[in-house]
Amino acid sequence: MSKARILVLACLALFAAAAFAQEAATPAIDVTDTYHGVTVHDPYRWLEGASAPTVQAWTREQNGRTRAHIDAVPSRAPIKARLEALVTRGSPSFSSFKARGERIFAMLNDPAKQQPMLVALDAAADPASSTVLLDPNTLDAQGTTTIDWYRPSPDGKFFAVSLSQRGSEIGTLHIYETATGNEIGEAIPQVQAPTAGGSLAWTADATAFWYTRYPGEERPEADRQFYQQVYFHKLGTDWRTDPLVLGTQHGLPRVAEIFLGRDNQRNLIVAQVQNGDGGEFAHYVLSQDGVTQLAAFEDKIVEVASSPSGVIFAVSRADAPNGKVVKLSPLFVESGLRSAAVVVPESDVVIQMGGSLAVTQSHLIVRDTVGGPNRVRIFDHEGKPQGLLPLPDTAAIGEIAPLPGGDALYSVRTYLRPRYVARWNAATGQSEETKLADTASYSFDDIEVSREFATSKDGTKVPVNIIQKKGTVRDGSNPTILYGYGGYGVSQKPSFLGARTRVWLDGGGIYVIAIIRGGGEFGERWHLAGNLTKKQNVFDDFAAAARHLIERKYTTPAKLAIFGESNGGLLMGATLTQHPDLVRAVVARVGIYDMLRVELGANGEFNTTEFGSVKDPQQFQALYAYSPYHHVTPGTRYPAVLLTTGEYDGRVDPLHSRKFAAALQAASSSRLPVLLRVNASGHGMGSSRNERIEEDADILAFLYEQLGVVWR
Repeated sequence: MSKARILVLACLALFAAAAFAQEAATPAIDVTDTYHGVTVHDPYRWLEGASAPTVQAWTREQNGRTRAHIDAVPSRAPIKARLEALVTRGSPSFSSFKARGERIFAMLNDPAKQQPMLVALDAAADPASSTVLLDPNTLDAQGTTTIDWYRPSPDGKFFAVSLSQRGSEIGTLHIYETATGNEIGEAIPQVQAPTAGGSLAWTADATAFWYTRYPGEERPEADRQFYQQVYFHKLGTDWRTDPLVLGTQHGLPRVAEIFLGRDNQRNLIVAQVQNGDGGEFAHYVLSQDGVTQLAAFEDKIVEVASSPSGVIFAVSRADAPNGKVVKLSPLFVESGLRSAAVVVPESDVVIQMGGSLAVTQSHLIVRDTVGGPNRVRIFDHEGKPQGLLPLPDTAAIGEIAPLPGGDALYSVRTYLRPRYVARWNAATGQSEETKLADTASYSFDDIEVSREFATSKDGTKVPVNIIQKKGTVRDGSNPTILYGYGGYGVSQKPSFLGARTRVWLDGGGIYVIAIIRGGGEFGERWHLAGNLTKKQNVFDDFAAAARHLIERKYTTPAKLAIFGESNGGLLMGATLTQHPDLVRAVVARVGIYDMLRVELGANGEFNTTEFGSVKDPQQFQALYAYSPYHHVTPGTRYPAVLLTTGEYDGRVDPLHSRKFAAALQAASSSRLPVLLRVNASGHGMGSSRNERIEEDADILAFLYEQLGVVWR
């Protein structure tokens, strides 16, 4: 590109920024609340009313301004074209394996389709044998119907699916006959909702199942994403008469999140009940004879899996922060897990938070996390070590699916290689890659991944994973994206970097992932050091990672952008309000910004066990101290900001993005754009392929523009 062309584009960008800054401000109508003697102002409370005509008109105007700005970015069209080419030329990808008899059920994500499909494979898991069982792409023309989850019966004769629309995650249960594809009986509503999700487990003879359901008209509408309970349904009967099996009568909280045993082969299953999102779990055994509690929240049993013979294995953190595995015979279920025998003692390596156990006919497979990547140990059912699952360096396991006969399928993810599936042989202890390997129309052979450590405010060492082209020079000129999450004990694991990152790296950019507290990369202690009243540690860790990149001359504040989603959107809001001069641009997807009113929303109440509640004086002080919306200061030179949200988001109400955008637009003196993009979708689950490409193109175009990246 010529110098003259660059000068013209620079002048146009300055003109656009000036025009943007001169737009009329959103009307401020101050409302005050008092919490524990503290008066708090809320000038954009009126933007909470999504159905109000004034709010809808305001949202349309915001979307129009955002479209006008991003569509004028010269690189936007070629970025979208490049993303479409990379995504649609990839191979079909199989996941969520469940073996039943001679079939292996799986989800198939075909890049030519808008939504993943449910398929069946032969016992050898040969992709050529794939037969489509349910294709949601045929259910509506826009591709907005999605499969939330599915469960095949033990004999594979039937399969159950939850279907929802527009990313709402409000699911309805359908039962189909595998051989014919015919639907069996009447669909059951309200079985799935955001946050708490939904689940189902069949009886061994496939004539009935336990399933989750939320209140219907018997409770006020405000309660219909709470009080998740378990019912029992026999095929051929009216679901309205299904008996309640497990619910509030057993002391389940309003914010219960219930998961029913993974691969039941008996008329007995284990139900895991999470107390909101904070990481506390209770467990129950369900049978047609009744309910037996295995563990209470205070027992610190965080995960349970059972063997085909009914032996129960569990991960316990009682006096073992890194986790230990205990074992309970079905003969002693009444005694509960508190006194169960230890078969895998605690070690210096952390057992992963969630999805850590898989049980085959003869082996126990335990997934550990080592700062993000996985290590997988194998034991017999008595706890005798049987070696490690073969894995490449810096890899993560996506899933482990036990197979008939004792083998297991497992998927492997690394940063630079597309996901592949291997089969572990129980007899030999060896693994072999299957034909279920993803391919991409691009590679990362020119990319390297390294790990460095930043030092946080309190001296904590914070890992920073740096992804860049080989030979990149550290001279401070590199446009860089720093990504972070830091919450709920969720670990940032290696995963194929994908098309969006490939396009960013092709522009000469660096992509960095900060491993900050609040996550689970170093166990529950790492998580608890970043939740409730210690949440500020998360923001301090992230700011330290940004400064590390600047000090090490990877980039400069003028070339640095930060990016986060959901809880990571909160991280973006806190970072830009606490350190407005640290970065040039911010992208925050479906973020939380008003921490004093978040718990009033359906999903927000689930978050109180992670974030805290304004009802508690100490937790209120912590929430108010970092709440991004309440720390927007007029006259501050804020960075360029792109906020994206979903109109049907049931996890984070879009009111957060509306209010935060209005506050930033009114306050910023930098003349840099503050843009709000509202999708006709949800939190991201169930978004169609086209929706994902459009949003990624907008994000990259915005970052290209703000960091001065020229399309090549």
